[in-house]
Amino acid sequence: MTRATTVRAVLAAAVLLVSVLITLTMSPRLGLDLQGGTRMVLQAKDSDTAKADRESTDRTLEVLRQRIDSLGVAEPTLTRSGEDRIIVELPDVQDPRKAAEVIGRTAQLSFHAVQGPGTEPDDKADDKAGTGPDNKAEGTTGDGLTLPDEQGRPLALGPTSLSGAGVKDATASFDAQQGAGWTVSLDFHKKAGQDWTRLTGEAACHPAQDDRRRVAIVLDQQIISSPQVSPSVGCGVGLPSGSTQITGSFSADEARELALLIKGGALPLPVEIVEQRTVGPTLGAAAIDASARAALIGAAATALFIIIVYRLFGALAAVALAAYGLISYAALVALGVTLTLPGLAGFVLAIGMAVDANVLVFERAREEYAQHPGRTLRSSLTAGFRGAWSAVADSNVTTLIAAGLLFFLGSGPVKGFGVTLAIGVLASMFSALVIARALTEIAARSRFVSDYRGINGIASLGRVRTWLTRRDPQLMRFPRRWLMVSAALVAVAVLGIVVRGVNLGVEFTGGRLVEYSTSRPVEVERARTALADAGFGDAEVTTAGAGDLSVRTGKLDNDGEHALRAALAKEGGETTKVRDELIGPSLGDELRRNALIALAIAVLVQLAYLVIRFRWTFAVASVGALVHDVIVLVGAFAWLGRTVDGIFLAALLTVIGYSVNDSVVVFDRVRELWAKARRVPIATVANRAVLQTVPRTVNTGMGALFILTALAVLGGDSLADFALALLIGICVGTYSSVLTAVPAALVLEQSSKTPPPARKRAPGRRSGTRTARRDPLDNGARV
Repeated sequence: MTRATTVRAVLAAAVLLVSVLITLTMSPRLGLDLQGGTRMVLQAKDSDTAKADRESTDRTLEVLRQRIDSLGVAEPTLTRSGEDRIIVELPDVQDPRKAAEVIGRTAQLSFHAVQGPGTEPDDKADDKAGTGPDNKAEGTTGDGLTLPDEQGRPLALGPTSLSGAGVKDATASFDAQQGAGWTVSLDFHKKAGQDWTRLTGEAACHPAQDDRRRVAIVLDQQIISSPQVSPSVGCGVGLPSGSTQITGSFSADEARELALLIKGGALPLPVEIVEQRTVGPTLGAAAIDASARAALIGAAATALFIIIVYRLFGALAAVALAAYGLISYAALVALGVTLTLPGLAGFVLAIGMAVDANVLVFERAREEYAQHPGRTLRSSLTAGFRGAWSAVADSNVTTLIAAGLLFFLGSGPVKGFGVTLAIGVLASMFSALVIARALTEIAARSRFVSDYRGINGIASLGRVRTWLTRRDPQLMRFPRRWLMVSAALVAVAVLGIVVRGVNLGVEFTGGRLVEYSTSRPVEVERARTALADAGFGDAEVTTAGAGDLSVRTGKLDNDGEHALRAALAKEGGETTKVRDELIGPSLGDELRRNALIALAIAVLVQLAYLVIRFRWTFAVASVGALVHDVIVLVGAFAWLGRTVDGIFLAALLTVIGYSVNDSVVVFDRVRELWAKARRVPIATVANRAVLQTVPRTVNTGMGALFILTALAVLGGDSLADFALALLIGICVGTYSSVLTAVPAALVLEQSSKTPPPARKRAPGRRSGTRTARRDPLDNGARV
């Protein structure tokens, strides 16, 4: 072996060994859509005393963290997003009502002197619910309030004497000796303790049983306790700090929750739930199983296909493909990437796309072997790697650009898909350029492999290339005809968007989408009638999966969802929530706007990269084909009535990367051939470049289609639309990269005055000598 081959083999072995160790010793971090649980996005709002900026949002996050930790949720995750949003993930929490109640309470705790019995408010019900912050007692001044005590009697309260910020600690305990039941003990900070002693000392100056001897403890404008100061406490003496107990016939849970809220303190900012997603554990487990089956079957089909096409070298590429799967999985685990459902689908998809680099190299090696009959198999393979490097680098960079846009412009699961896709691209390049190259170079040194052409898979052109060489179809003779076909496809897609409309998901429109599983089958019409009778006349009911029901409504809080589920249970028996998505209208507008911005940026970034790497005519033609693919895909979903949501956006941006990837491979070959033959008409050059790259396009596309078909058939309902979008997108992208981008470039070149690429002098040619005439675009066929 050469030194370079040895280095590659050692490097491959080291990376594989580390990957195996990571896989055996570390577990993946699953997202809530795979393990089940609730995800909330909280929007911090400006208050009278604080502005919703980064610092105040961080303080709010820490208060929320203390509250959620006390709820007993296993491994909760809280992170700030942007300036004023907090993402809360609660694994295994299926009913978010209690969590939302604890998270959202402002916990404004205050201690008041009682001035005496208050005047009964006009609206007792509202006052007893603690919703009367503006009800002031007659004859009081400042911020005095009239609020009902524990028995519902109105008490006139004086201004706040002590805030909850002075509380150092609060603990719930059961007082068996005094018979007070569950109580909450308070411990104050030093200055607050002095204020507490003064407040209770002033109250102690009033006679026993006088309301003015009481101290009202108010939480969120509701009196939670108004204990009498003990008769043993003298006037002006007061209670010492740390000796206070709140009593009020609490249950154990009520006492613990009260202690939690007091200890956590008040939220620096009020928060609003703008997004909430709940996924049942059975749905996540089913998605993992379905994706695993799809990955195994799709990868096996892809491996079998490349073995049939490239024989021994195809089998070695299949080994490298398995190594790719191991390396990329280990990288996801080692980096602590949260594996979401779209990310899992991206991991599966990347398996199919990982063969692209191998296909590019093998097809180029076939050309080199046919063009130079005296060249050894090993040198042809080396030339194939060298010649394919430019296309491999450019195509993978465009996919990395798409992955970066998904990460920076997406949210939630879409970010996870972007990270997974990026790791997959890097791992696929390593598996193709290091592992596969080391294996094939070692095999190419064998005389047995070199002598038997039918074994190695490189020594023959392949059926597709042989047929194209023999027929030599002139696909680019009339480029405008292909552009008319593409224009017709776009017109049909636009017609679907206008006539049928785009079915935007809840993620882009706002509202709530809940999927339920019932123990008894329920017809859609019966479900609609039951919900209408329960007051949910605007609910849209459809089927979801195997007998499940999907209900989409406008604004609906957690209590409303509970009532909606109860209405369905009357018809379907035991009703289990499978999936729940709540998106606020403001967030829906923002996500829709960001989706359009993401598409625009994707187009501009791809255009800029292609202008730098290629001619401006090639760049504009590639972006034109890209826009063609986007419109056709959106139009197809409009005609099919499929939902356009964040997962669709991930698929769409992936299609953009794939489309540009294909165009880059074709134009890379056009650039190479045109530089060799500047006087040959560009249409002839383009036609030859298309014919030379068609085998690669077909073989790569087949590898991806095997995986996507497996995902569509076996991936379950949660992945069906994602797989369908990619199936349509890859088919359309394969067509447009050849029959839209190239014809568009030819039309632009005809109207452009830009000179051809710089001429490359043929080796061995001298002035005044004559050599045998040879086709400058020759790729192995004789003319």
